[in-house]
Amino acid sequence: QVQLVESGGGLVQAGGSLRLSCAASGSIFSINRMGWYRQSPGKQRELVASISTGGNTNYPDSVKGRFTISRDNAKNTVYLQMDSLKPEDTAAYYCNMLIVARADKLFKTYWGQGTQVTVSS
Repeated sequence: QVQLVESGGGLVQAGGSLRLSCAASGSIFSINRMGWYRQSPGKQRELVASISTGGNTNYPDSVKGRFTISRDNAKNTVYLQMDSLKPEDTAAYYCNMLIVARADKLFKTYWGQGTQVTVSS
């Protein structure tokens, strides 16, 4: 069984920074794409950042230049460094990984439990 556990959310003032972490554990064969999504009340979940196995990253314009995604393959962990935070960044943040488990050797998408980020003005 594979689990993703997130940490690092909290309350911060506008202009501040936070770093989110998400570690995968369990019977893992390999991890492909990793990413972060966010969802605020009444809105759809949206992609915040993604990173491929080769380290190629992708960001929407709303966070480009402020957020940085990175991964540590040895630790099965993905990070999201968030700088120059704005009140509109307030949301629940979810990590997402495309993982091949040892049990079935099939690609499946796994989600973290979510961590709340609140940016005050």
